[in-house]
Amino acid sequence: MIGWGDVYNVVVAVVPLYVALLLGYASVKWWRIFRTAEQCDAVTRFVSYFTLPLFTFEFTVHVDPYQMNYKFAAADAVSKAIIIALVAVWARSSSKGSFSWSITSFSLSTLTNGLVVGVPLIKAMYGPRAVDLVVQASVIQAVVWLTLLLFVLELRQTRNNFSSGGGGAAAGENGGEDLEGNRKAVVENSDRAAPSFWRASMKAVWSKLAMNPNTYGCFGGIIWAFISKRWHFEMPILMEGSILILSKAGTGTAMFSMGLFMALQEKVVACGAGVTAIGMALKFIAGPAAMAVASFAVGLRGDILRVAIIQAALPQSITSFIFAVEYGLHANVLSTAVILGMIVSLPVLVGYYAILEFVQ
Repeated sequence: MIGWGDVYNVVVAVVPLYVALLLGYASVKWWRIFRTAEQCDAVTRFVSYFTLPLFTFEFTVHVDPYQMNYKFAAADAVSKAIIIALVAVWARSSSKGSFSWSITSFSLSTLTNGLVVGVPLIKAMYGPRAVDLVVQASVIQAVVWLTLLLFVLELRQTRNNFSSGGGGAAAGENGGEDLEGNRKAVVENSDRAAPSFWRASMKAVWSKLAMNPNTYGCFGGIIWAFISKRWHFEMPILMEGSILILSKAGTGTAMFSMGLFMALQEKVVACGAGVTAIGMALKFIAGPAAMAVASFAVGLRGDILRVAIIQAALPQSITSFIFAVEYGLHANVLSTAVILGMIVSLPVLVGYYAILEFVQ
């Protein structure tokens, strides 16, 4: 049962994040240390290319991949598949559906802040063994789902660049023909261009992923974990110290960057009440519901089932916001989800905890 001491531990974990956010906000809004959007973007790129990759690598190397609960991992994968399927159906059937909003909806429904908020809260609810499951989910998220997010963001950016750079040539070359001839030529050019577009897109996406340090942080960390746990050796102190000096700043600098972003907006809740409500529903209802269905489907029961559902209802991943800023996709929505999510997550998660006590 959660007591006041447990609530205090969660507050102790969360409040420093808001201190970092407030310092970032004040640096632009009140102190004018950062005066332009370009200066703020430079801070975000520092976070995206240095502190977050090292933070991801540092916590990933300490997991034991040979002791993972694979049924728990299967439930996590099935829940993500459910969300992807629902988002795809919505994007195709709704007039408001789009590839961009599909990416953001997936992020809101599935990507969580397990290490900062989840670890102290789950430990208070279900003990130290449950913490291992939260860390496992965080590692899988970093290695699989954040990498997938990077992939689709790169694909979207490549597609947008292709669209903005092409299309004019065909119209110019057919300028002297009649309208029907133009239409026929454009269709034929599109058919021929489709395979080359996908080849060019995949090449661009994979090359950018290969140059993105977040990719190396994820996969380098899990590869090291497999090797070190297999042959039982520790990371050299010199190497670990070099990583820790920046990785410890990962979460703090990410929140500082969010404060900078907020200060550049006209409103703190930058995306409006309607979108905010949808975002909160995706985060605290759709995600846990998909996880509940997936958990029952793979046969999770008892405390493992409860931990799976509660960790799916944790507040929004800070990394997803950094990626949203870096790729220019609904950063206002993600910043609102992170900020409000951390505020409302404690009562929501305690409510889930109380309800799940009746689930066997």
